[in-house]
This record gives sequence, C-alpha cells and structure tokens, in this order.
Amino acid sequence: MVIAIDGPAGTGKSTVASLIAKKLNVTFLNSGSFYRGLTLALLESGVDIQNPDVVIDFCKKQKLDYVNSHLILNGVDVESRLHEDQVSANASPVSAIPEVRHIVNDRLHEIVKSLSIVCEGRDMTTVVFPDAEYKFYLDASIDVQAQRRFNQGVSNLSLEEIKEAIIKRDALDKSKKEGALKIAPDATYIDTSDLTIEKVCEIIISKIHQ
Repeated sequence: MVIAIDGPAGTGKSTVASLIAKKLNVTFLNSGSFYRGLTLALLESGVDIQNPDVVIDFCKKQKLDYVNSHLILNGVDVESRLHEDQVSANASPVSAIPEVRHIVNDRLHEIVKSLSIVCEGRDMTTVVFPDAEYKFYLDASIDVQAQRRFNQGVSNLSLEEIKEAIIKRDALDKSKKEGALKIAPDATYIDTSDLTIEKVCEIIISKIHQ
C-alpha cells in the first residue's frame, strides 16, 4: 500500500505523514530528505551547483539509504542537518535537474519494494507513485506556511525572510520541467491553515478507511 502526500513547504506534510505511518504501522518516507542530502553533499564538497553536468555526475556517486526515517548519506546519518539554511536555499535548484530527479526516484522505488509506506514530497502523487492507492495534497496560506517553518526553530532567518524564501521555492517547484508541484486530479485536497495536525490525520485516515 502506498499513501502519497504532496504540497508546498510548511503545510504539515512531514508531521502528518509521520503520524499517519505510526497510526497505520507502516514506513514513513520523506522524499525531500534525499534531495536535501544530495544538496548537503554538494555544498560540503564545493561542487559548482550551477553546473548541471558536474552535479549529475557527483550525485550518481552518492550512496543514499533510509533507516528509521533518517537519511543516511554515504554511511552517515545527516537527518539533523537537512534543514540548515544553506541546504534549504539550494535544494530546489538541485532537485529541478531532471537527471537528479531520476536518480532519487530510482532509489525511492528500490527502497519501497515490498513495503507499505506513507511518502511525502512535491511530486509523489503525480510522478513518483502515480498509481498510489491513496493521494492527498496539503496546502496552507503563505503566512501560515512561514509561521510554521519559523516555529520549527531550524532556521536563522527572520519570519519575513522565511516567507520570501518559501515564495521563491514554491515558484521554482511549480515551474520545474519534471516533478513540478501540482495537484493530481485524483488527490484529496486539504487546506491545513486552520486545522490541527490531529484533525488533518483524522481526515486522511477516514478517507483511507472508507
């Protein structure tokens, strides 16, 4: 069984997907962690992120694993570093490279073989798992998105700077040649702006159990 959840930043995707996975006793998979992990590796290696060919060649050589919902990059657990400001600022351009998306998607398909999963990202319902049994798209107002990211305390940016960064990233994500952020025709749309995490989970689980 595959439960796929898409949506922009700050809509509660990761928290909701993680809780749903626990409630249903299935594996939680955060696809964005893979792009952030590759971005972290690129930054630490001093690779020119503006050079797609170099980026692609570098990414092909990285070893990505997913253990207990933590990203393991070349044998090292880097989960705690995936939301550093520099990673957040560069993850979208890196993930916009079609060949990098192919690398990540191939790895995701390998990891989820024979598993029941809840996965979240930007193109889970449209590209990575288009045949998922259950599809959801979470959304929220930009002010709510920014406030939620600010409250996470993982960024050194001000609330307004976070808001501008999210606007920029969402615009990039929606204009990607491959894996663009969009609502799948058969996905259930949920505006989480005025909903608690538990209420969102309740809506999703109710839909699954119908």
